[in-house]
Formats: sequence, structure tokens, C-alpha cells
Amino acid sequence: MRDISKAATRRGTAEQLPLVFDHGTATGRDDLLVSDRLATAVALIDSWPHWPSPIVILSGPAGSGKSHLAEIWREQAGATAINPVTGGEASRLASAGPVLLEDADRVGFDEVELFHVINSVREHGSSMLMTSRSWPLSWPVTLPDLRSRLRAATMVEIGSPDEALLSQVIVKLFADRQLNIDDKIVAYIVKRMERSCAAAQEVVERLDRLALSRRTKITRALAAEVLGELYEPEGFK
Repeated sequence: MRDISKAATRRGTAEQLPLVFDHGTATGRDDLLVSDRLATAVALIDSWPHWPSPIVILSGPAGSGKSHLAEIWREQAGATAINPVTGGEASRLASAGPVLLEDADRVGFDEVELFHVINSVREHGSSMLMTSRSWPLSWPVTLPDLRSRLRAATMVEIGSPDEALLSQVIVKLFADRQLNIDDKIVAYIVKRMERSCAAAQEVVERLDRLALSRRTKITRALAAEVLGELYEPEGFK
């Protein structure tokens, strides 16, 4: 555990911002925190290549675990990340093996090219995984044949995390930074934060940087300060 408790500075003292390091988050299968909301998606990823259909779409809010699952599947299937744009190689790559399209609703795609990609996957008996924050039927797709292909895909929705899972996520995020955190502080944070894994990442990032800048431990008072800055409720005590 990293010791940052020595030479603590008092509140109000000018704070020196620490150097920002890239704290890599573990994304292997053994690092996946499985809860009821993820069970169906995990079971589907683990069952590859015996999928109910060649095209699978994972839908869920930001930070819900879609990218983690996609990375697990990419390594397991030897899949190639693609970008279905006009004049690109997505269709050719789809004919050679499994392919992955992440954040389809935000990154965007050429409708004709995506249609050809899906057809190529089906024709060659391969697989394709797509991730999205929204259901594909809400995507602004105008090509009827593509809408038909998307309706035929297997769709799995990942819901918002409950308090138990958020607690595990926060503990894991601190562990990724080689930090231990008191369970009571974790419970305090979870009851007052936005119910999403993306919010958990932001809270942990801010807490770690603030603790480093002040050279102090992560305390309930520090957590209250960060949560107050993020959500501005009354009486964070």
C-alpha cells in the first residue's frame, strides 16, 4: 500500500498538484466483477463461439462494463476491431475472422459498409460483437436492409450497478492504484454518488489526486469534499 499519510498539510494550505500517472485498469477475465446485471452478458461472452446468432450487441450506460467484456471477447476470439467507413477494410476483415465494433452509436458508421460487414460475418460463419449505449433500433439508420439485420441480432442489456457492485468497483479501482480503502468510507461514497461505474471512476480519480496533492490519507472528510464538488448537495457530513 502506498503510504501518503506523512507530512500532512492543513486545509487551506496551497496545494501542489501531483504528476498525473496513467493507472492501468486490469481488464482480464479474472478481474471482471460479475453481478446479476452482468450475468447474462458474461454468460454469452463465455459461450462463444456457440452464440444464438452471429451478431451480438451489448447495450448499457457509460462505465457499465461493456468495454471490459468486449476486450475479454476480443482476446478470446482473436477478433479485430473495425471501423465501418466508406472505402475502409471492415468488410474484408469481417471475411477473415471475428470482428469488434465498439461504441457503434457514438463513433458512427457507414450504413452500407456495416450492412456488408454483417453479411460477410454471416456468409463466412464468423462472429461480430458491437457495443452501444443505446438500443440499435434507436440508431438513426435509414437503410431498411441494415435495420432488418440489426433486428436479427442478439441484444443484451447491461443495467445500472447496484450498491454492492459499486462498492466492489470502487475497491477494485483503488486496488488498481495500489491503495487500500476503509469499507466504511466506501459505503459512505456509494450512498452519495451517482449510480454508475463511470461516476465511480471519476470519484476515485479525484480522491486519489486530492490525497496526493495534500499528502494525506483518503478519509471520510476528503470523500465528502470530493462528492460535494461533484454533486453539490447540502450537508455532506
